[in-house]
Amino acid sequence: MKLHAIALTVAVGFLASSLIPASYCNAAEGKLTTAPEKKQEESAATERAARSQAGNVMSRQRKTVIVEAASALVQTKDALRALDLKKPNEAVAALERASGKLNIVLARDPKLALAPIDVNLTTYDVYTTLDAINKAREQAEDYLDAGEVQNARVLLSDLASEIVVSVVNIPLKTYPDAIAAAVPLIDRGKINEAKAKLEAALSTLVTIDHVIPLPLLRAEVQLNNAEVLAQKKGRSEKENKNLALFLAAARHQVQLSEALGYGHKQDYEQLYSELDNIEDKTNLGQSGTGFFDRIKGYLSNVLGVLG
Repeated sequence: MKLHAIALTVAVGFLASSLIPASYCNAAEGKLTTAPEKKQEESAATERAARSQAGNVMSRQRKTVIVEAASALVQTKDALRALDLKKPNEAVAALERASGKLNIVLARDPKLALAPIDVNLTTYDVYTTLDAINKAREQAEDYLDAGEVQNARVLLSDLASEIVVSVVNIPLKTYPDAIAAAVPLIDRGKINEAKAKLEAALSTLVTIDHVIPLPLLRAEVQLNNAEVLAQKKGRSEKENKNLALFLAAARHQVQLSEALGYGHKQDYEQLYSELDNIEDKTNLGQSGTGFFDRIKGYLSNVLGVLG
């Protein structure tokens, strides 16, 4: 068994598995599209929708970035470069600007502990099956029972399917004092000590990660697709089949998320229970609104806690 994971600084294209009809007719082009082609199109659409939701999280986090705090970081780095170039006056001027920016931040919110200055996104995705994930977990448990921690660590390191939104923050309780302390050192000609003080300040930046499980995002997309059909009265046989396939795909993604360890057992008990309820109703041909309210609420709660 071989697991493959990738980590990128931007979202990557991933064709999630989904069940679709054997073929369909493309009316616009007047040609028959084969199942593999249709599957690829449907999978790509699911993936775009899932990553769009993650992009919304990224956008919300970007709105929290404090421009003045970000500028203070830039000025700190400018001061270090000036010291490297033996330009102490320029370094002091840069640090004065940095202090001024942070004073503005603190004046607006004296109780603020962390000032967001940057947001990054990283994607980790595992290309394997549910069975392979479970086997890898079992093998890792065997390694741990045998005291082979490093073997378990290597095996588990690939078991991730998530988008991580990382928010970088300046700690306002310590950072302003650290850069202010560098100024008298520069004035006394203690350049190396001043540089060490600034480098130490830069090392105190705090990164907070918001983890968004990709399988749950994909499950949410499939549920949205299913909900559209569930609300339709007088569904055709084909539409009923597609509805069942959307629900099956959502269940599969929930199972993947559980196997990868996102969330808690109670979260999944609620999700599976609601999936069972929806399947029972729609299998009998029922239609209506509100079928998906509870499961979407549960899913949002899980995503909110993990994010």
